[in-house]
Amino acid sequence: MAARTKSAKDRPSYRCTECGWTTAKWLGRCPECQAWGTVEEFGGAPAVRTTAAGRVSTAALPIAQVDSRQATARSTGVGELDRVLGGGLVPGAVVLVAGEPGVGKSTLLLDVAAKAASDEHRTLYVTAEESASQVRLRADRIRAINDHLYLAAETDLSAVLGHLDAVKPSLLVLDSVQTVASPEIDGAPGGMAQVREVAGALIRASKERGMSTLLVGHVTKDGAIAGPRLLEHLVDVVLSFEGDRHARLRLVRGVKNRYGATDEVGCFELHDEGITGLADPSGLFLTRRDEPVPGTCLTVTLEGKRPLVAEVQALTVDSQIPSPRRTTSGLETSRVSMMLAVLEQRGRITSLGKRDIYSATVGGVKLSEPAADLAVALALASAASDTPLPKNLVAIGEVGLAGEVRRVTGVQRRLAEAHRLGFTHALVPTDPGKVPAGMKVTEVANMGDALRVLPRRSRAQAPQEESARR
Repeated sequence: MAARTKSAKDRPSYRCTECGWTTAKWLGRCPECQAWGTVEEFGGAPAVRTTAAGRVSTAALPIAQVDSRQATARSTGVGELDRVLGGGLVPGAVVLVAGEPGVGKSTLLLDVAAKAASDEHRTLYVTAEESASQVRLRADRIRAINDHLYLAAETDLSAVLGHLDAVKPSLLVLDSVQTVASPEIDGAPGGMAQVREVAGALIRASKERGMSTLLVGHVTKDGAIAGPRLLEHLVDVVLSFEGDRHARLRLVRGVKNRYGATDEVGCFELHDEGITGLADPSGLFLTRRDEPVPGTCLTVTLEGKRPLVAEVQALTVDSQIPSPRRTTSGLETSRVSMMLAVLEQRGRITSLGKRDIYSATVGGVKLSEPAADLAVALALASAASDTPLPKNLVAIGEVGLAGEVRRVTGVQRRLAEAHRLGFTHALVPTDPGKVPAGMKVTEVANMGDALRVLPRRSRAQAPQEESARR
């Protein structure tokens, strides 16, 4: 019997190369990170061990006697970042900031490092991707020079820990966690074992010293944070830095936050002199005109808890090819196609099927929530009839395939933001609740009701003129 049975030490073991989860048998999909094809054999099965009770570091206390002042947040000096963090940086907290290359992560964190530095709170900025002189040039450009901001260029984990002993900072900024390596761990920088060791060492140092830490993280081509998924579990806060490199707008979203909510969004504007927070970013998404233009409609989108007024633009032209073009920018192509089908079938606008259609948003904002459906449909209908919508009109609502206009969340907050910016008329689904005083709100139950805001003559003549033109 003993000869036919392998010992636990000789049996193979399997490990997920994405998150490090281990198992005694092979699986096609990792149960921890849900990745396919990442479980590989790596050696003998881990021996089963038991841990005896040991000496405790601190005695357990009734929860009412625990001092909560140690978790009081300190402002970073950047209001929009404080909004997402829940008030600021908590001593001992570790924050992971991830985003695509060139989106502005290093610029923002260098600005934060300079503004957070003071006589009582030193800041250490460690760059592992650039030289110290390159970071100094950026600091001069964005005016992030502070006598209490220390700069070091290191790629070795032990050297980074040595700088912590020498400087004793209250805030550490590491750019980036995937480029720092430990000589005691096998593998190249950015590998699963290296990232886990570097993050673990810095998290232990942060907790022991009461030092806040900002880690820059890379992302993959799919937008996920590079490295093991365990990294996101270890840190206290995960922030996602988003933005189109061809636009000025940058958004910081909270993906995970142990000290606050994750439904806040920080808005920033990236320019030649650096990056600045936008307390009122709606101006980036609007085009101010003296007279309304056909094919434009305004809506109010919610980014987290923040309402933002955005403009949807549409343009229709005669097609020169058998299959008309459908081009979108800032909008989901599938939802625009749905609105075209609803307008043709429920709104009786037949001139859209044989024309090239272009739709876009202003300022680089991306509208993905269904609440923008009504504005997209009205912009397309306005472009098809070459008739402008009434001035100072906003449209809010989800449109179904049956042509009905459905209710969406946060209608009152959306209307309050539109009224604050001077808009006087709104199209909303039925039963919107309390509306701002002095604002005319029209409830619409279906697309037929919504299309009545277009002049009657143009709506009736648009299909006839299109047929005559063909």
